[in-house]
This record gives sequence, C-alpha cells and structure tokens, in this order.
Amino acid sequence: MKIAGIISEYNPFHSGHALHIAETKRILGEGGGVVCVMSGNFVQRGEPAVFRKHARAKAAVMSGADLVLENPAPWALSSAERFAEGGTALLAALGICTHISFGSENGDIETLLNCAETASSEEGRELTALALKNGASYASARSRAMKALGADDEVFNSPNDTLAVEYLRAVKKLGAPLTPIAVKRQGAGHDEQVRDVTASGAYLRKALYAGEDISGLVPEAALEIYRDELCTGRGPISWESMENSVMARLRGMTENDFAALPDATEGLDKRMYRAAKTEPDIQSFLFAVKTKRYVLSRIRRMLTAAYLGIRAEDAAGCPPYARVLAANGAGITMLREIGRKGSIPVLTKPAEAKELDERARRIFEIEAYGTDLYTLAYPNASERRGGQEWRISPVITDKGE
Repeated sequence: MKIAGIISEYNPFHSGHALHIAETKRILGEGGGVVCVMSGNFVQRGEPAVFRKHARAKAAVMSGADLVLENPAPWALSSAERFAEGGTALLAALGICTHISFGSENGDIETLLNCAETASSEEGRELTALALKNGASYASARSRAMKALGADDEVFNSPNDTLAVEYLRAVKKLGAPLTPIAVKRQGAGHDEQVRDVTASGAYLRKALYAGEDISGLVPEAALEIYRDELCTGRGPISWESMENSVMARLRGMTENDFAALPDATEGLDKRMYRAAKTEPDIQSFLFAVKTKRYVLSRIRRMLTAAYLGIRAEDAAGCPPYARVLAANGAGITMLREIGRKGSIPVLTKPAEAKELDERARRIFEIEAYGTDLYTLAYPNASERRGGQEWRISPVITDKGE
C-alpha cells in the first residue's frame, strides 16, 4: 500500500489543503493513504493557531486525510530547515510511509531537486555564509547564493517552495525511503488577501478575527467544525488574546533564560532581554528586537519558545514519539501497521505519556504546558480548565474494520 506523509499546519484547514490531499491520493492510485504530521496549538509562524489542534485535525480527517499526528512544539516552532527535518524524521520513523507530499508554487520536482542539491553543496553553504556575514537575512542570503550558482533563486522567494526544498534536503540527509510528490499550489498565494474558493490561511484567519462568515471558503465538513468552535467559545485565538500572559512570562525571564532559547545567537538573546524589560506589548517587543538581519518570523518563533519554556536542545534529532490527534478507519489500520513497523512510541491515549522516557516525557510536558496557556485565551471562560492535554483523546471519525 502506498502512503504519503504530509507535513502541515492547517491553520486553519481549508479548500487548498483538501485539493492537495485529493491530488496526492490521485497520484498514489487506488488504495493510497495520507498521514499528516500537523503542528499543534502553536505554529511555525511563531504564533498560536486560530483553532485548537484537535479541531483542525478533525477538519483534516473529515476532508480527506486518514491519520493526523502532532508535530511537537519544539520542531513546529523551528526554522524551515529544522521544521522540515523533524517532520520528515517523524514520517520515516513510522515505518509505513512510502512518499512525502508537499505543496509548491513551482510544482516541478526536478527544479526543486536541483535547488535542494545546490543549497546543500559546499559552494552553496559558503556563499550563503558569506552573505550572512555581510548582514543579509538568511532567506536573502540563500536566494543570492542560489542565483550566483545558477539555480532558480525564485524558488527561495516562495514560502511553499522554500519548505519543499527543505523537505527534499531532509529526505536525502536522513536517508529516508520517501519518494517526493510536488503538488502545484492552486488558487490564492500563501499570504494573499483574496476572497476565493481557495483563499489562503492568512485571509481566513483575518476574516475569522473580524467575525466574518467564511462559508464557501473551506470544505463544508471543516466549516461545521469551525462553527462549533466559535459557538462554544474556543476560538478564534490570536496573540492579542493572550498578550498579558506572554508579556508577564517575558518580563520574568533572566538573561540566561533568553540565552538558552533556540537560535539565540549573535546577541539576539540580549536584544530580547532588553526589550522584554521595557516594551508594553507584543508588537512593540517584536519591532524593538527586529533588525534587517533578524526577520520577524524568527523573532516570533523565539518569543513563542520563550513563552512555552522551550530550550535549544529540545528540538534535537527526531521527535521521540508520535501523538495521534485524529483518524478514520483507514488511519486506524495504519496505526496497527505503525505498531509493527515503527521505531518510536505512538500515543493513542494521553495516559500513555506517563510511560515515555525522560526526554520524551519532557516534550510531552511542554505540550501540556502549552495547551494550558493556549486554553486561557478561549473567549468562553468555562472552557479554560487546566490539564486538558491529559484528558482529550484522539478524534476517531469511524472505527474501521
């Protein structure tokens, strides 16, 4: 059986994601399945997800995915390279995936493979390092280096293509037995603010924050789930809804705490420490730390890592377990196969986390703490009870055979 892994955020799950899954299954052929490794309550942009992870996972399974596993926060909140490597390692550790599928603005797998090869070459690394030394941001440095070496530098100016290259690099670096599938992105661009049947996640989040109706912009099954989240007061969630909590955490941190954060290099931790002591809100903090070299996305990720207590060493290597968020009947069958072929523990019940080793237990406890903080931002105070990470079981849409 052919099974493709998709590394995702689904913030929120929308029609473009459903098209990606459907096209992946078409390419795999009859009987093909899809496993998604999805970011939890905090995402790679360095901010809270608009809806809680179990709701987004359910939307994915109700709209074509078979199994959704959680990408733990230390990897979900990493740079593109580490984000891709962690997700790819997790897919490989399941022992059942034959393919890795990703969206792409370019859509040409040979172009993407060439860019991945060039980026990993000694010349590519040296030219990127030189541009960084001269003050360029990482994205700009990479793009300049690729252009100098004759690769398609436009690939590195497109968010999905940038991640696609990192997935391909991760597959090669890890020796993962995953055949790549590049699905050309359809409809609105990654952050494009266009109301369309394939509207971007950025547009949908903005609409949800404004209280607008998103009927017709997401799959019907997903829309029903989102409406339930809104009606019960569990969303939409944004930084604004947890701002005081975030700033209190930052102001209580020491210089050593900031120095222990992921990507705390070249004095960035010191800039964050100073800003935390003086700035009144998250936006002011971000812009006080930002420079030409340090882009906002990197600073937001570090801010979120600080909020959750994530340290640099937490995202080393492969995620130490796979947490099930949602599954259908085919997904349950896959879980049985993972039990036979996988190389990491699979958590189908929260209580199973108590049996993990010390490192894995720390990662789970980061998730539990993050969920406790995330739920404090729910509009409905009665939904904010603590300890939910230990009580909520996976969403099972049907039991299968």
